[in-house]
Amino acid sequence: MDEKKKVAKQRPPKHPPTVKSELLRLLTKILVVILIFVVLFNFVFGIQRTADNTMSPSIKNGDIVLYYRFDKHYVARDVVVITYEGKTQLRRVVAVAGDTVDITEDGLMINGSLQYEPEITKETLPYVEGIKFPVTLKEDEVFLLADDRKDSLDSRVYGPVNVKNIKGKAISFFRRRGL
Repeated sequence: MDEKKKVAKQRPPKHPPTVKSELLRLLTKILVVILIFVVLFNFVFGIQRTADNTMSPSIKNGDIVLYYRFDKHYVARDVVVITYEGKTQLRRVVAVAGDTVDITEDGLMINGSLQYEPEITKETLPYVEGIKFPVTLKEDEVFLLADDRKDSLDSRVYGPVNVKNIKGKAISFFRRRGL
């Protein structure tokens, strides 16, 4: 027992932390959290504000879209973020590699089947100045259309899009209007 008392007496007493050291510790934690958010939103996720109504009625002008950059496997109905002629756009994938897309007066046809799209309120028609149909998509290509099909800039004008040119897949939408 006397040995334990001697060892205890040799150790210097612990001092309570100072306000300065606690503030430094808190500041370090805040900086680490900020660094994590910066890395996440510059390399893993992206945030895009919708600047038009081309995806209306599902996504409207002013809505905020959170997208994931690393998922490059797209299926029909996915909403993706792309940049075309310097402008960022949100567009819906309607066909993927191997599909044949045709747009006639009847509407959108994928692999010979007329597509039923209940949320699309306007007709899907080809553009005179756009690409020629039918189009068969090659490996790593998708065909993109806006939800508001009248006068929207999409694959009817610029053709199929290579998946490497897509910034990411939308994973969440936030209504921003009225805030």
